[in-house]
This record gives sequence, structure tokens and C-alpha cells, in this order.
Amino acid sequence: MARSNSGDSTRAGAAGSKKPKKQRWYHQVWAVYKMTHKQDPSVTWIMLGVFVAIVLLAEVIGLLWGHPIYMLIVGIPFGLLGAMFVLSRKAEKAAYTQIQGQPGAARAALGTVRGGWTFEDEPVAVDPRNQDFVFRGVGRAGVVLVSEGPAHRVRKLLDKETKRTARVLPNVPVTAIQCGDEEGQVPLTKLTRSVTKLKKRLTKSEVNEVGKRLKALGGARLPIPKGIDPTRMRPDRKAMRGR
Repeated sequence: MARSNSGDSTRAGAAGSKKPKKQRWYHQVWAVYKMTHKQDPSVTWIMLGVFVAIVLLAEVIGLLWGHPIYMLIVGIPFGLLGAMFVLSRKAEKAAYTQIQGQPGAARAALGTVRGGWTFEDEPVAVDPRNQDFVFRGVGRAGVVLVSEGPAHRVRKLLDKETKRTARVLPNVPVTAIQCGDEEGQVPLTKLTRSVTKLKKRLTKSEVNEVGKRLKALGGARLPIPKGIDPTRMRPDRKAMRGR
């Protein structure tokens, strides 16, 4: 009887220690498609239209060239690629729509920036009463400060942090960006593009040195209010690309 119990416990332990099944790329694509379709139902027809247009174009070229079957075979994968490109752009927009208006939405968008940029998880300046934030990042373009909040209210907070950073790093470019929907602000959907388009001014070693000095400078050290934390809601770019 003891052996039986031991065997059962061993099998139960083995079953419990099994790793979760790895999700296939097409499962990720389907999940992204469902999320995007919920936000924008037109995505299905746009993807289908792009696919058909590319395949038809390839077929016309094939007929003129005298190789319609060959161009049809070539056109189908290119049509799928075009449809996936549409899905990736629509999915990114849908992801931003989900977090727009939430505290820390700008930091969530900045989490998708590549090209050697690093952004601190916590804001470096906070207005706790109005939930206005300033986030800081370091890259080859220098230091970028991104504010979140109404222009008339957050300007003073952003200017103060810009001056504080410039005093510590007098020879490093400091770029201030206001994220929002008001005139003169950068929309959330275009925030990452605005950061990546900044001209490179520093070497990699200089970026590391700037990062160390900013750590010593510190920040607001105030947590984002409880509830949904948009800083953890980062769009899955691999899933958007169908990988």
C-alpha cells in the first residue's frame, strides 16, 4: 500500500513539474489578430484587400511576362507578408489605444523603443495630485525627458527636470518631449518614432557614463498609482510580426 502511495505521489510530482506548452507563432498571431479586431473590426477587410491586390498584381505581371503560374506562386507569400504588415501596424495602434489615458502610458510606449535606448521604470518627476509624470531615457542621442499630462500643467514640471539634468550633464544633449493629444504635443502612437529619429550625438561608452551619472542623480521615487500598470503592458513586437 505504501508503494502505491509513493508511486502516485511520484507521478503527481512529475505531472506538476511539466513545463507549460510553448505557444506556436500562429497562436500568437491569432491572439494579436483577435485583440486588433476587437479594437478595429475593419482590419480583416484591409488585410484581405492587401493580400488580393498583391496577388493580382503578381498575376498581371506573370501574364505579361508569360509565366502566370510562377508569378502566382511568388505573389501568394508576398501577399501574406503584406497582410501581416498591415496587422502589425493595426495591432500596434490597438495596443496604444488600450493604454491611452492610463497613468504611465507614455512609459509603456517607450518600452518598445530599440536602438540602444534605456528608460527608467519609475518617473523622475511626479505631480502626485494630478498624476502628471516625467520619464527619463538615455541613448546615443543623449538624454530624453518625456512628460505625460496636459500641456499647461506639465510644462513647469518638465522644464524643472530639464534644468536639473542639464546642470548635472552640461555637455550632454537633453531633449524634452511632451506626450499628449494637445497642440504641440506628440501623440502616444508617434512617441517611439519621435525618440528614434533623434540624431545620435554620443558614443556607446559615453552613453554608459551618462547612465551612471543619472543613477546618482536619482528621481522622484514615487510609485505609479495602484490599478492597471501600463508600464507592464508592452506590445509584443514578435507576435505582431508573426514570429
